[in-house]
Amino acid sequence: MKSLLRHPIVSSLLGYVIWSYMVLCARTIRWTVEGEAGFRDAWNADHGLIVAAWHSRVLLLPTIWSRVARKLPEKAYPTSMLISLSRDGEAVAKAIEHLGLDSVRGSSTHKRKRKDKGGVAAIAETSRRLRSASVVCITPDGPRGPAEQVQPGPVLLAQRTGAAIIPYALAVKPVWRLDTWDRFMIPIPFSKGAMVIGDPVLIEKGGDADAGRAATQAAMDATYERAQTLVGATGREDMT
Repeated sequence: MKSLLRHPIVSSLLGYVIWSYMVLCARTIRWTVEGEAGFRDAWNADHGLIVAAWHSRVLLLPTIWSRVARKLPEKAYPTSMLISLSRDGEAVAKAIEHLGLDSVRGSSTHKRKRKDKGGVAAIAETSRRLRSASVVCITPDGPRGPAEQVQPGPVLLAQRTGAAIIPYALAVKPVWRLDTWDRFMIPIPFSKGAMVIGDPVLIEKGGDADAGRAATQAAMDATYERAQTLVGATGREDMT
């Protein structure tokens, strides 16, 4: 089965299916959008942007592109997403190609096997794009978690490149949740949704990385809490 999923034809078909579902949700969910004006201002600034959203919302991530960013001025590099080199990541990479987005492929080093899966090259390419004031979407808790906990990567990238971190929250109700490490969301078309784009988080180049990580976590939590409130989600089942 794993070999089948890695086959180029199967990956292309899965990518098409994922793209179709992404577009269906982006167009049919009844979205409430907050923070669009601030995001436009950040887009027009002279630094790169790290758009940060939780891994469980992967199927909804391109919504900001289709509803807000597509019509904004072009950057040196096309807007891109940092995606793992896994077989699942391959299908997502092909899906976003249909949307006109780039993918930067690579995974963090496996803690047990100590094997880098393209992570060094991916960080170098992402840094190059951010230094050119371009935009990269990252899941700061991916690819292994813990869920909804900011990992060091985005903060270090921000310090290295001078990019601002943009908290990007997506909430939908009702929604299906899978029994995975991040309780992956399957959004339901024609449901109620909220997209909240938070204020930029700026990390000083020589500043305390732990403090920067805590500030990013607080901003992400506040932005997601606001999105959950907009869709009327309550209780632990809705919040995670």
